[in-house]
Amino acid sequence: MTEENEWMIQQLQQIFDQTDDYYQRTLIKAAQDIVVEQEKRMDQMEGEMEGTIWSPRKWSE
Repeated sequence: MTEENEWMIQQLQQIFDQTDDYYQRTLIKAAQDIVVEQEKRMDQMEGEMEGTIWSPRKWSE
């Protein structure tokens, strides 16, 4: 996970820990989940791009 995303999740966690409001906690948890999912998808896309670039089938195109 990138340093920026780790920082963002930590900041959200601090806010989460300080509130008892159900709606705020739900929103914060969803934001954390989005950050984690976005990081995962970026890693997958980078892998897919590398695979496409190095695919011998693509060399002739």
